[in-house]
Amino acid sequence: MAKILVIEDEASIRRVLVKILSEENKTYQLEEAEDGLIGIEKIKDEEYDLVLCDIKMPKMDGIEVLEAIKKIKPEVPVVMISGHGDLDTAVNTMKMGAFDYISKPPDLNRLLNTVRNALDRKELVVENTLLKKKVGKKYQMIGESPAITSIKEIIEKVAQTDARVLITGPNGTGKELVAHWIHEKSDRSSGPMIEVNCAAIPSELIESELFGHVKGAFTSANKDRAGKFEAANGGTIFLDEIGDMSLSAQAKVLRALQENKISRVGSDKDIKVDVRIVAATNKDLKKEIEDKKFREDLYHRLAVILVKVPPLNERRDDIPLLINFFSEKIAEEHGSNVKVFTEKAVKQLQDYDWTGNIRELRNVVERLIILGGSEVTEEDVKLFASKS
Repeated sequence: MAKILVIEDEASIRRVLVKILSEENKTYQLEEAEDGLIGIEKIKDEEYDLVLCDIKMPKMDGIEVLEAIKKIKPEVPVVMISGHGDLDTAVNTMKMGAFDYISKPPDLNRLLNTVRNALDRKELVVENTLLKKKVGKKYQMIGESPAITSIKEIIEKVAQTDARVLITGPNGTGKELVAHWIHEKSDRSSGPMIEVNCAAIPSELIESELFGHVKGAFTSANKDRAGKFEAANGGTIFLDEIGDMSLSAQAKVLRALQENKISRVGSDKDIKVDVRIVAATNKDLKKEIEDKKFREDLYHRLAVILVKVPPLNERRDDIPLLINFFSEKIAEEHGSNVKVFTEKAVKQLQDYDWTGNIRELRNVVERLIILGGSEVTEEDVKLFASKS
């Protein structure tokens, strides 16, 4: 049920708008405000899906109301109501964030189409907000150890810049979490975050995957196809396991970094891209450079900021926090109650040799929750946490 507020000082216009909308959709919940001040108070106290607001009103005009709404409830679409002489002003309000404007007297079709579109937009905004919250929860960085605290501080400093970041660390330590935090805390967070696992793509296909291709570029290229760099335009591309990338693809990535241009496989046409690159690897790239497997010039371009993610064995103090986090997450996924781990069970898990790092810990916690008793004990750990 959509809730709509009509802010209009002329009672006759206000009644017409309410009548049209109530007849169009019986589920609309309509409220009125005879001036801007009353309207703002209502918006502070209530949740609305749409506001219709006159431009010329006593006490507080529509421009001031729009500015206030964008500060209080920026997600709420506002449709301005303009008299004949207010059209220029109405157009300018769209630059200020208004969804649209309608003229007096309101045209029936124009009004209804505008209202429907605005409500659809509000629904999309809400869905995107919820999705971002889910994504944010998925990529939380759990830990208070000095190493993790240091990484969080680096992210806070670097996220708002476009500086390239190289994340290093063993498999399973959470390098992708660092990449997602950098993106979500950046000015590019409203843009795409495109992930590419360079180790999972065959070397002969990596260039096509990254830069796209034109029809006929190779045997199976039946049509033009955009690559990941184009998909990430305006956002961030995360090149995971970049140490496994072929030398020819490395050369093209280097060019993209230097010139902000790419070209599809089989084409000489340049395509401009605005992409921030975050890369990660579990390899020693300096050793790879010595072995002629990685370009030194690309390394220095990527490693403007270097973030080293430690193995779990070097941050054992974070294990109790991680166990609690995984327990809650797994209970949510399974639709069950959160299981408590006894102090001795937690201590025993802290003493493990976590060669698989956080990924392994998560799997062990899930196994213990499924197979253990009503609370997870030291005996459960001995029985079910074995790696053999």
